[in-house]
Amino acid sequence: QVQLVESGGGLVQAGDSLRLSCAASGSSFTINTMGWYRQVPGKQRELVALITAGGSTKYLDSLKGRFTISRDSAKNTVYLQMNVLKPEDTALYYCNADGHTSTLHYLELWGQGTLVTVSS
Repeated sequence: QVQLVESGGGLVQAGDSLRLSCAASGSSFTINTMGWYRQVPGKQRELVALITAGGSTKYLDSLKGRFTISRDSAKNTVYLQMNVLKPEDTALYYCNADGHTSTLHYLELWGQGTLVTVSS
């Protein structure tokens, strides 16, 4: 069974930095794109950043320059470096990955979410 395990969330002050990690465990799963989404109560989940297997990245426009996504494909792990955090960055951050199994079935996974709280 394949699953995503996130870590790195917590309570920080405005201006601080955090790094989120998400590791995919399980065999027979070839990962293509990995990414981070976030959600606050009452709002839709939004894309924060994603990175393809080839290293191409995409960011929510308002986060460019503060957040950086990276991945270690050998470890099936994706990271989100968040700098100069603001109270409005407070949200539940979810890891996402898609790819295919050894039998070429498409698979999309979500992590359980890690809470980031930024105090003013």
